[in-house]
Order: sequence, then structure tokens, then C-alpha cells
Amino acid sequence: MIDYNKKNADELKEKSLWLLDMDGTIYEENRVFDGTVDLLETIEARGGRYVFLTNNSSRSVEDYIKKVRAMGIRADRDNFFTSAQATVLYLQENLPGGLIYCQGTESLVKELRENGIRVTTEMDLSADAVLIGFDTELTFQKLRNTCELLTKKDLPYIATNPDFVCPTDYGFVPDCGSMMIGIRYATGKMPKVIGKPEPTMIEIAERKFGKAPADTVLIGDRLYTDIASGVNAGVTTIAVLSGEASFDEIMAYEKQPSFVFKSVKEIYEGLTDRS
Repeated sequence: MIDYNKKNADELKEKSLWLLDMDGTIYEENRVFDGTVDLLETIEARGGRYVFLTNNSSRSVEDYIKKVRAMGIRADRDNFFTSAQATVLYLQENLPGGLIYCQGTESLVKELRENGIRVTTEMDLSADAVLIGFDTELTFQKLRNTCELLTKKDLPYIATNPDFVCPTDYGFVPDCGSMMIGIRYATGKMPKVIGKPEPTMIEIAERKFGKAPADTVLIGDRLYTDIASGVNAGVTTIAVLSGEASFDEIMAYEKQPSFVFKSVKEIYEGLTDRS
């Protein structure tokens, strides 16, 4: 099994926990990439397990299950860990019972409330913290509420993820990281970031399934979130060229991935190559 750099990647055949980014890695918006389903079926056939790790907090786990099933991908709740779920854990531990102003989608708000988090989406000076996510339903009023709260009060300020852009079928749109920058210019404040590149999501997945870093591999297209989180967690990493990062950008990045492949299809072909 040889990667894009002609590096022997046979060690991947021994991995049993496969953590995969979603946007730009296994699909692009609503188009599943060639080889995705084949790779996932091969992982299971070899006795492994796959989990989707995504920084995209605009959808709940139930929404993601519906999305990937419509693409022909077999998945249930155990196949997902999102930045929204990681944020729930953070809020439960650090702000138990607090009122959270959320600049996010209805889906994110619903997921927070279903997990016992007190949430408001209205301007409320009694709020105990401000949370922003990748908001595909963003309005000017939401931005104004966020900026007003951060300006008038010294509140804990949290973001679900630091991604600057989200891939689409024509290019990219601003993600939560870009919203963070705009809010910084308005308020002078930057948030505590949850999700990748923090190692937390990887470590939780390993504990859940009884796996060690040596058993684990992470696949992603984004250097400063996917690859960085894998390096931070001490696991094998694969950068794919199907999303945000170019080969030159990968080679210049300070935290080098273990391997580089063009796409998940090439990883599947390598795993099943019996030559």
C-alpha cells in the first residue's frame, strides 16, 4: 500500500478505529465521493469500526444520520461525534445550569436543549455565556445580539469550531472561524474553541470503543483542524486532496500527516490490494 509520496502505508491495514472527517473527505455537500462506501464496508469487513468526526455544528446527529443514509452510507449514532456533542460536554462540565446565548442553527439549539443545556436565542443580559457555531441560518440580528452581549458583559465566549470555510459544490462559504474573525473586529474578543484541532473528540472516541492511539487513524482534508487534531492526539493521520488543502500546502504545513492520498478511493484500493 503506497501513498501519494510513494511512502509505504501498509501499517494502515492493522488499524481498527477509523476516524473520518466529512465535508471534503467523504463527500462534497450532497455528493458522496467515489470509494467512500467501499472504504467503510472494507473497514467493517476487516473487523474495524468507523466514526465520523465533524466540526460542522449546523446539523444534529440525527440530521447527519439522515444525510449520510440518503447517500447510501450505513450509520447510526455510534458512527458520529460532532463539535456540537463536544460542546455539550464542555458546557455540562464548565457551565452547569447556566443560560447560554446561542448564535447557531435551530438544529444546534435543539441538540443543546435535548441535552439539558439552558439556551436562549434572544438578546438577554442575564445570559451566562455566549456560544457561536457554523450558522447556515445567520441573520444580522443574531450577530448584533452576540456583539452586544460580548461588549456589555465579560462573559465566557465559546465557539464550536475554528474552520474558516465550509466546502460546497462550487467552492467555499464562510464557516464559524470566519464569523469569529468578524466578531473579533467588532468586539475585540476571541472565543474558547471546541472541536478539532483539540484532541478531545479523538480521545473520547478511543475511550468509547476501547482503542489506543496505536489502533487509530484519522482521515481529513483540512490541515489546521483535522490533521492538527490527529497529531495532537498522537494518532496516525491521512491527508486527502479531495477538499481544502493542496499538496503544496500539506508539504509546507508544520504538523505533517503520516500519509497523503488523493482520495478515500485510493485508501480503499490500497487496503484491498492483494498484490
